[in-house]
Amino acid sequence: MSRVSRAGTLAAYRDGVTVICELAGQFTAATWLSPTPCSEWRAVDLAGHLRCVADNYHEYLDDAPASRLARLMATGAPADSLGRKLARQNAAELAALPDAPGPEHIMAFAESARSYGRRLSPYWDRLHHRYRGTDVTVGAMAGVACAEWHLHAWDLARSQGKDYRPAQPDLVLTAWRAGMPQLWPVLDAGWDDADPWPFLLAASGRDLGWALVLARSARRSRVLGS
Repeated sequence: MSRVSRAGTLAAYRDGVTVICELAGQFTAATWLSPTPCSEWRAVDLAGHLRCVADNYHEYLDDAPASRLARLMATGAPADSLGRKLARQNAAELAALPDAPGPEHIMAFAESARSYGRRLSPYWDRLHHRYRGTDVTVGAMAGVACAEWHLHAWDLARSQGKDYRPAQPDLVLTAWRAGMPQLWPVLDAGWDDADPWPFLLAASGRDLGWALVLARSARRSRVLGS
């Protein structure tokens, strides 16, 4: 897989933020309470998570290469262990976030995420963190953030019974892979040059059949209520 240019990564990053805002604008007060593919999170919870994550990226950049994320990655723990620790961190941050409606969370997310995107270029080649001897630069971490926005856009779309696919899924996958050395060589072994978007969804832990389960549940509810 080829490297992604700085301009390409930043453009895809901005696109991810934009599409999240567009999808958020399609929720209503009722549908913000809809389930999402993200475990037990409702759409409003996912909006709060996005807000927390965008702020975390600022913190990690401020403290690089000695941030709390860098210290965690420096342990060299396996990917599944790192994933569990980050999931606990995400849950704790979301629990501590003051209650707010989905649009308020998304507005705060967009402001923070766009601000982070504007900060990146001067620090692009600086060390962000290290994992088992592999240096992850600020630019590589920008690729992780870029992919995270597109993945969560898919989550929000699925919550609405829709689908989402980025304009350049190969670019998003390549950018994500560059900042995730903890998933090597598993990612390399699983990549066969097929469609990159389903591969990225599955590699990031998404259930590609989640929408079908949701649709069957909705149909069952209509039958029972008829």
